[in-house]
Amino acid sequence: METSATNLFIVDDNKLMVTNLKYYLEDKFGKGLNITTFYDGKTCLEKIDKNTQIVILDYFMDDLNGLDILKSIKAINPKTEVIMLSGNEDMALAIETFRMGAKDYVVKGNDAWGKLTKIIKHLVTEPIRLIVKEFGVSKYVAIMVLTFVTMGSLYSASYII
Repeated sequence: METSATNLFIVDDNKLMVTNLKYYLEDKFGKGLNITTFYDGKTCLEKIDKNTQIVILDYFMDDLNGLDILKSIKAINPKTEVIMLSGNEDMALAIETFRMGAKDYVVKGNDAWGKLTKIIKHLVTEPIRLIVKEFGVSKYVAIMVLTFVTMGSLYSASYII
């Protein structure tokens, strides 16, 4: 049995950038991420639900700006972690995105994808770190516990369906 992948959305109106970032993240994380791409904020918002875990969101897009989309994402699912990805280095804008609930703010550039990789890895492994910290067990025990919990959830859900 497999554990479920982390659901990640990439939202940017630059189609080439979205495609390249998706392939880059698939190469780094393999089947650990279930990546869905969007080229506008409106379409993304139609798909946000309780299972959306991470969103990489461009600030400047043709239809809606990143703050409006961020606010709507947090209204739909406050647990969704949003990473803002922008060409804008304005500190006031970055602070405003944090106030609205963004997890991080990455400026587009040479090292942006490396930073995204570190942030996503941190978010994906956070449950393991919490179990290790709270219960004082090794990371391997935490992984085993999460695997059994996920498998149990999937097994229980199969009876509901």
